[in-house]
Amino acid sequence: MRFRDRRQAGRKLAERLREPPRGERLRNPVVLALPRGGAPVADEVAQALQVPLDVLVARKIGAPFNPELGVGALAGDDPPLYDEGALALLDLTPAQLAPRAREERTELRRREQLYRRGRPSADLRDRTVIVVDDGLATGVTARAALRSVRHREPARVILAVPVCSREAAAAVRPEVDDLVCLDQPDPFQAVGLWYEDFAQVRDDEVTDVLRASLVPR
Repeated sequence: MRFRDRRQAGRKLAERLREPPRGERLRNPVVLALPRGGAPVADEVAQALQVPLDVLVARKIGAPFNPELGVGALAGDDPPLYDEGALALLDLTPAQLAPRAREERTELRRREQLYRRGRPSADLRDRTVIVVDDGLATGVTARAALRSVRHREPARVILAVPVCSREAAAAVRPEVDDLVCLDQPDPFQAVGLWYEDFAQVRDDEVTDVLRASLVPR
């Protein structure tokens, strides 16, 4: 399956989420976007379901020799979560990655302030939380985000993505009550390959999405 763009993927995700019996179990739901790429996907989901939209900023911790290769991630105030298998394979330790983790924590705080503009985060207690991203390659960033969500005492956690690798799906399943992934191609290679338009999402696009979300929290 190949998607035209993130918004089309979001509409398809919403269709799957509304299907019975899953749609009947969405009790007091809220959608959380993993920005930046997850924001337009989540916006379509929230609009289709007519539920509140918020963001959950998570940051990948890249390998020193390749920042795009995620070996860990962090979200909220939680300590970094590392992919132990990747660390062993690359002969890396959390101590070696500590400077990069501090840089990512600083960037996480910057983005939270930029996106929220003083808005408080949504209350997740006893709610169905639908975490949305544009795709999963390794799943480590999503895992960090999901653990942060669990600490806020939701009733149920759903991870919804248009496309993911089989390895990422296996990695995140223990963290959620339900995983909704429209396609798990094999070989996977990269999220962007499964979109015709995978242009980078800008910070101002994320803030615009949140500003236009008028459903009460």
